[in-house]
Amino acid sequence: MTVRVAVIGGGQNCEHEVSLASAAGMVRALLVKGYEVVSLTIATDGTWRDGAGRGIELADAIRVLGTCDVAVPAVHGPRGEDGTLAALCELALVPYVGSGVRAGAVAMDKWTTKLVAQAVGIVTAPGVLLTATTARSYVWTRPVVVKPVAAGSSHGVSLVSGPDDLEPALSSALALDDRMLVEEVVTGREIDVAVLGRPGGERMVAPLLEITVEGVFDFDAKYVAGTTFDVPAHLTDGETAALSGSAIAMYDALGCAGVARIDFFLTADGPVLNEVNTMPGFTEQSQVPRMFAAAGMSYGDLLDILVRDVLDG
Repeated sequence: MTVRVAVIGGGQNCEHEVSLASAAGMVRALLVKGYEVVSLTIATDGTWRDGAGRGIELADAIRVLGTCDVAVPAVHGPRGEDGTLAALCELALVPYVGSGVRAGAVAMDKWTTKLVAQAVGIVTAPGVLLTATTARSYVWTRPVVVKPVAAGSSHGVSLVSGPDDLEPALSSALALDDRMLVEEVVTGREIDVAVLGRPGGERMVAPLLEITVEGVFDFDAKYVAGTTFDVPAHLTDGETAALSGSAIAMYDALGCAGVARIDFFLTADGPVLNEVNTMPGFTEQSQVPRMFAAAGMSYGDLLDILVRDVLDG
């Protein structure tokens, strides 16, 4: 019997276009794998559209989801990756790929993620949490990175090298969230770790990926400028073990499911957690598919595993 899969893309946040690209890639790959695929898109104004681009009511979208065997929420960022779509699928009684409500919500909140990491012994960059009110009292004393607490694709992230750069950086972050992190600059190699949870508690770690870029790995560096991705990263066995172990510890502490990307800085003193992505970019050229491809698992095979694991679970 043909399995019917709903792929949800778009979203009402600054990652809308990235989410559309991930969803489009998933649809193509799942069709090749023989699935019956239903496309649903959330427009930037929050309205839903069917596969033909027609506007539909939320109740109609839920009815469509109800006709599917499994859903793939491919919406990155707020009102998607943060557990919102997982909650919708659970209320609609539709099995879905990826992390659940709690894991999505906690991982999207970078401040809470830091607290979880510290609780399980994983180092994070020293930093403070600011709001629109408390930001006025912050005094620059050294280079810092300013970022929204809950945003993705490095939107609103700024490297503040001097006091004159602070106000624009705070304003940029506050445009996307009402809370922001101000973190000390960490000097180290940027390493991504992809963890895939399988039925029975198995944890697969793909070959690790290193990002090489001048300055901060912001939105332009990710999607516009020339950034180098090396996979597998050139690491010692000890470095690989430390990074992989920390990634699995975060994956389990947050309660992730499916695939998650855990990003680190590798310093002279060991791994420092940067962030966790429970719905990472998922075009064929994105980091996670690149990492699993280095292990011999194609983009289509990875998606097939994610869907099959949900159905078999």
